Amino acid sequence: MVAPGGSGYAAGRTMRSIHVFQSGRPLRRATARAAAGILLLAFCGAVLAGETYLRPGRPDGIALLPPPPAAGSAWEKADLNTVREVLKARTPAQEERAFRSASLRFEYFTNAVGPVLDLSRLPRTDALLKAVKKETGEVINIPKDHWERNRPYVLDPELNVGRPERSFSYPSGHSTRGTLYSLVMAELFPEQREAVLEIGRNIGWDRIVIGKHFPTDVFAGRVLGKAIFREFMANPDFQRDLKEAREEIAAARRRAAAQSVTEEAALR
Repeated sequence: MVAPGGSGYAAGRTMRSIHVFQSGRPLRRATARAAAGILLLAFCGAVLAGETYLRPGRPDGIALLPPPPAAGSAWEKADLNTVREVLKARTPAQEERAFRSASLRFEYFTNAVGPVLDLSRLPRTDALLKAVKKETGEVINIPKDHWERNRPYVLDPELNVGRPERSFSYPSGHSTRGTLYSLVMAELFPEQREAVLEIGRNIGWDRIVIGKHFPTDVFAGRVLGKAIFREFMANPDFQRDLKEAREEIAAARRRAAAQSVTEEAALR
């Protein structure tokens, strides 16, 4: 997670020099490996806690995005009518998907990338994605709190599906995150890029399906999500950690393939 010569290198040397004893005798090799793994996870978390990928105030959602449609304007009425039409035409399957995608769990992308996305076995990838999630919140909240746009169901209570949201409507946080998360996932899983990006787009659209957002909220979220992604990609630390996550995923795939071969051989 840290370039050679930095604190990560020193920590690595320290970890290699640690001898684990119990009752004056070295622990068994497997236990020692487990202890080293715990130390590595703790170290990765500490490193990410002390560094950020995004520069202060970047991207600036207020400067980047146009204002939402003015209250009472013809544009707002058209926006609201679209929500009514989409909500009225929704199917039970679409509504069920919308509530599932609202969780914004990274595991939601498993449908596109496969079972290799087991974050409990991918500590570097998990740390990277958690950092992306953590740093994105303020970038979304600043324009939301600036424009203070009401949700569609505030204008038309018949559009309320599920629990009301606690934040303002513009831009859509789910659309922003769905776009951002899918772009990061596409970097980690380039072979499944199109399927991953489709999931990201659907996360935003699903918010219209259950009356949580206007279409303009969703489109603005896509613009903001792409801007955040560009900021991440311009950061050398992010590029380094992204590379390490890719290598970790590749190693997990090799292990899974080797295990599959072993299991098939055992059945012959």
